[in-house]
Amino acid sequence: QVQLMESGGGSVQAGGSLALSCAASGDTFDGYCMAWFRQAPDQEREVVAAIMTASGKAYYRDSVKGRFTISRDNAGNSLTLQMRSLQLGDTRMYYCAAAPRCVSPWYVPAYAYWGQGTQVTVSS
Repeated sequence: QVQLMESGGGSVQAGGSLALSCAASGDTFDGYCMAWFRQAPDQEREVVAAIMTASGKAYYRDSVKGRFTISRDNAGNSLTLQMRSLQLGDTRMYYCAAAPRCVSPWYVPAYAYWGQGTQVTVSS
């Protein structure tokens, strides 16, 4: 199994940028499909972006395309989410997650391991 820890959240004004990082430990990192999720209070957790293993292909939800970039450093056991042009609607708790099997980037039950989350707050 893999342990995940997020960092880099905080408060930013609309239009600003933030970078989230996820440090992985435990199992071999490059064997997992990775994703960033986010969740607002009383709402379901949603996939923000996901990145596969061998191909490194990235997937994004429509609302963040062109603004967010997911990347992984397999040698460094880390996952990053670069966020720019942040909007009020991006205010959420953000979670790093790992899937031992890459079924689909959008298949939430595949993500077996989760970090504790980091808060992103965008203000006007």
